[in-house]
Amino acid sequence: MIHRTLVAAALALLPALAAAAPLSPEEVKNLVAALDDRQRNGGDYRALMYLEQKEKDKSDVVREAMVYRRDGDDKLMILFTKPKGEAGKGYLRMDKNLWSYDPGTGKWERRTERERIAGTDSRRQDFDESRLADEYDATYDGGSTLGKFKVHALTLKAKEGVDVAYPVVKLWVDQESGNILKRQEFALSGRLMRTAYYPRWKKVFSETKKADVWFPEEMRFFDEVEKANSTVILTKTVDLRPLEANQFTKAWVESKSR
Repeated sequence: MIHRTLVAAALALLPALAAAAPLSPEEVKNLVAALDDRQRNGGDYRALMYLEQKEKDKSDVVREAMVYRRDGDDKLMILFTKPKGEAGKGYLRMDKNLWSYDPGTGKWERRTERERIAGTDSRRQDFDESRLADEYDATYDGGSTLGKFKVHALTLKAKEGVDVAYPVVKLWVDQESGNILKRQEFALSGRLMRTAYYPRWKKVFSETKKADVWFPEEMRFFDEVEKANSTVILTKTVDLRPLEANQFTKAWVESKSR
């Protein structure tokens, strides 16, 4: 069950300023680059995830998915395995294009960055490697507190010509751990579209990177337009061993639904 009030209480944004000195523009740039680097493997990535979806006047839906990445080639695949009616459906991003596959029709369709993955409140970026420094310019909103955490508050605006789900993003970054705790995304009009919380992070050592790779163990997304809708994503396992060479192809996805 998703209890928004409990999450908000645990990570409520308070107005008191933290004691840390303001960050310079160069320090803000380095902070955003660090957010990307700590989640980037440089090699392959495999994760088992559970998605719990709540929608107004509908029964809750729980899905299981395998997520595959090849960070060196900017490739991503999401393959649903449960429930039975969703098994075989998937998404594939390659050559900067996002495609969805439905085994029922055997057809591929091109999708936009705003695509709701499997109809949930998640987007492509929530499964992919972090590209904040490549996609946005950041400014510092000051130090503050988020619940018991001292945080850096940032505003990110999409770079010209870059295709992103939302042109304006606000982040609250834990000053101690360097992890993102809260994210809000806005339309060009300034309307708040989605709020996300990241209450738990974990790390795993990467032989490719020769360093730790961090990933959100729990992500909670709240639709700010349809207030009753929300999604929780739990990352159950992460494996950084090499994947099959030909895995990131439409043929490979199709083979899994036969």
